[in-house]
Amino acid sequence: MATTYTLISSVTVGSGGAANIEFTSIPATYTDLSVVFSIRCVRSSVVEPGMLRFNSSTSNYSLRRLNADGSTVASSAVSGETGMIFGDINGDTATSNTFGNGSIYIPNYTGSNFKSISTDVVVENNATESSQYLLAGLWSDTSAITTIRLYSRNSHNFKQYSTAYLYGISSS
Repeated sequence: MATTYTLISSVTVGSGGAANIEFTSIPATYTDLSVVFSIRCVRSSVVEPGMLRFNSSTSNYSLRRLNADGSTVASSAVSGETGMIFGDINGDTATSNTFGNGSIYIPNYTGSNFKSISTDVVVENNATESSQYLLAGLWSDTSAITTIRLYSRNSHNFKQYSTAYLYGISSS
């Protein structure tokens, strides 16, 4: 069977920035979801942790992440956050106009089981470093996902021209 990606919604941050990027009223007509993004935030550091939240829920998130920066590889487990880390976001001291890019895959988002995700994110600061994040996460909730919010852990706005696309995935 062929797999079909259908664009459900897209967001481009305008001038002045935005506190979050949110997809609401997600239809239950697909098997899986994918969010593809290119984002940057207003923070006076190279990177800022990016977070996601389903259905405005502030609990039951856990993850295992693997990240590498060209010289070091690290892994960690995280739980107890009010959202799920999906990787890092380029900040203001990263190379000018360089955005972090990645994707978030959410299988079986309407099922009655807990919801798993996987992410692949890259950020770079051309002057000194680049990093890649691979993450497996779990939202321990049986509700269908109807809303996805992306935001910065420390409440820094996304910069103008940050973009995110939500795709519905089905087998046809």
